[in-house]
Amino acid sequence: MPIVKTKDGVEIFYKDWGTGQPIVFSHGWPLSADDWDAQMLFFLQHGYRVIAHDRRGHGRSTQVADGHDMDHYADDLAAVTAHLGLKDAIHVGHSTGGGEVVRYLARHGEKGVSKAALISAVPPLMVKTAANPEGLPKSVFDDLQAQLAANRSEFYRALPTGPFYGFNRPGVKSSEAVIENWWRQGMIGGAKAHYDGIVAFSQTDFTEDLKKITIPVLVMHSEDDQIVPYVAAGPKSAKLLKNGTMKTYKDFPHGMPTTHAETINADLLAFLKS
Repeated sequence: MPIVKTKDGVEIFYKDWGTGQPIVFSHGWPLSADDWDAQMLFFLQHGYRVIAHDRRGHGRSTQVADGHDMDHYADDLAAVTAHLGLKDAIHVGHSTGGGEVVRYLARHGEKGVSKAALISAVPPLMVKTAANPEGLPKSVFDDLQAQLAANRSEFYRALPTGPFYGFNRPGVKSSEAVIENWWRQGMIGGAKAHYDGIVAFSQTDFTEDLKKITIPVLVMHSEDDQIVPYVAAGPKSAKLLKNGTMKTYKDFPHGMPTTHAETINADLLAFLKS
């Protein structure tokens, strides 16, 4: 099993398929590299080398008790890219993974990176503050932690059944297989990593990180995202980026890389070839 060991001894699992220009995928909370199946197969078939890792405490990576913060996430990603010796790489992050990509670029620099894409991503800041009045109240995230601690299995059924994929919207056809796959990925990971990860994705301020990034970045976000609300996320990130492009979707869900993979893949491919 492909593993990279970090400086603090954490074993990070990764997939590395194909040859050509590398695309590195960073997954959302509380999932794993498996959440990128539709993208990895698509871009592999289009001649790219595709790479995805399980964040520490998630999927097949070590279930450690600490280090569940954006700095460690970025450093772990750097360990993977250094191990593979990547050049001219494209980084794509979904949700929490978008925050990971932003922190990685700001913390480790853009050497060896040509472009990036942020899909339904958490930057610049999810929680409501005086400077971020459009954010969600901290109590929302406290409640997520409480539900996780009370019954993680039930909590991980409710999220994909409802707001994550928009299956709670009128007229939207639900998919039991998609729901079960979300639950499977979540339950493989560690409860402590996921509990701490809620704080990491909701309370990390990426404003200054975004300002440091100079490479072309595609920001993809739906106006109907029920997990990372549009008004506090995508458009704000695009404005903070020096070379950002905003792609807005009207009624796609937060998990649109899965439910609308054909559209997301086509739009991402067009950006990479531009």
